[in-house]
Amino acid sequence: MPLQLLPASAAAFAPRSNPTIVLGSRVETWLTQTLKRISRVKRPLNSVPQHYRFLTETLGADSAIWLLSSLMLPNAPDSELRKDADPLQEAIANYNLTPIQAYVVHVDMISQHEVAFKLTRDTIDALIDYHNDIYSVDIAASTYAWPEKVDQIKKMQEAFVQAVNRFVYRTGARALEGLEEEGAGELLEGRSNDVKTAVMNLFLPLLPPPPRIVDLIAPAPIMPDTCFVNGQWWQPAQPYALVPNPVDPWQVLPSNPGTSTANNPPAQYWSSLGMDPVQLPSPTPSYSQSPVHVSEPPFYTAAQAASGIPVMSMPMVPLPSALPSCGTSMANTGFDGLGWSFNVFAPQYATI
Repeated sequence: MPLQLLPASAAAFAPRSNPTIVLGSRVETWLTQTLKRISRVKRPLNSVPQHYRFLTETLGADSAIWLLSSLMLPNAPDSELRKDADPLQEAIANYNLTPIQAYVVHVDMISQHEVAFKLTRDTIDALIDYHNDIYSVDIAASTYAWPEKVDQIKKMQEAFVQAVNRFVYRTGARALEGLEEEGAGELLEGRSNDVKTAVMNLFLPLLPPPPRIVDLIAPAPIMPDTCFVNGQWWQPAQPYALVPNPVDPWQVLPSNPGTSTANNPPAQYWSSLGMDPVQLPSPTPSYSQSPVHVSEPPFYTAAQAASGIPVMSMPMVPLPSALPSCGTSMANTGFDGLGWSFNVFAPQYATI
């Protein structure tokens, strides 16, 4: 894309001067017809220099002001506008038609085939006044307050002043067909809508600052002392209470198996001695007993319980050699201290 150059008169805050006109070796037919139409005095237009001289004098005159578009702008802030039941009367009382006027600063008929317009000083001042007195008030009332709001509005107004002074509208060279007498003109073929959109884009919105994000510091998770496998249900360790094995109190067995224990209740016997049955030490057997295995209640570890594997307790079976042989007296196998004898289980008749 070729570099688009503009004259010094198109810069911001630059005074107006004669436009720069660049024509080719051959002038377009429509341009010749337009110049002949607006000429009061018949002038020869047979060469390129004659066209150049006519365009420079016409577009450089003080009266050569083009009407690019018109904006319907309110004449007061929204809170001060007049309310009326008739919409037409309300629009007439509250809105003014602001013309967007400009003058030609550049005509290029060779490379870009375009014409450039710059806003007049009156139009620039009117837009700045509307932005400062009405637009800024309405947009400030429609946003919430924050500490830097006033400074932000001032910066927005300063930026608009710079933007409206740098504004240059470019369009096709065929826009010169709207040229009229004394160099004035009006844009045709719907170009005024493009100018209206470009000018309204200069009014930037007032953007409040984004909400501040507060960093929430989450507490560090408390990890257990022991490691566990991922996916395994973990429960905090609980102290297990040491429960002693159930111990039945010693019962006093009568010397005669046929005698009922109801006649000699153990509680009355021990109470007469002034001792607790549980506190009585176990009697020491006077013989070597056969191995007797007492099954205790099963206790499982946490790993076995968590795994779900059933644990079965196998009964302890004494060896055959530990069992008493048939015909052998068991009188010596009793507890002499308690008067308990197993002679009743001896065979009544001796073996041959």
